[in-house]
Amino acid sequence: MSTVNKRLMQGVIPYLAIDGASDAIAFYRRAFSALMHGDVALMPGTSRVANASLVINGGVLMLSDAFPEMGQPAAKGGHGFTMQLVVDDGDLWWNRAVEAGCEIVTPFARQFWGDRYGQLRDPFGVDWAINEPSAENREIAKNLKLS
Repeated sequence: MSTVNKRLMQGVIPYLAIDGASDAIAFYRRAFSALMHGDVALMPGTSRVANASLVINGGVLMLSDAFPEMGQPAAKGGHGFTMQLVVDDGDLWWNRAVEAGCEIVTPFARQFWGDRYGQLRDPFGVDWAINEPSAENREIAKNLKLS
């Protein structure tokens, strides 16, 4: 595994089952500037995505088509998870996602904890949050060290 692959493929990596994974890949490329990480693997004899990896904002998102016949239903937002993007330029990320077709759930605005934050739902039913840390919260995060 190359240094880049090893660095990306560690920690907690979300893996979504999506109805229409090929369309979701194209959408995430438009909405979140996702880059392909490797090739898309298709289920043999089908056009269904068995596995794909995208790099979004320096992190990896893996996805496949939903396979309910194998016990893997499609991921849907509002079921206890949100894909969160912590970014320096919230307006850029927010506007691009909305223009690509994300529905606004919570408007992007300054929140009580100081950050600018908002929530979106993509056309595949997955919830996303855009979080632009305040200068104070950026400084706190910079000074934190994980052991």
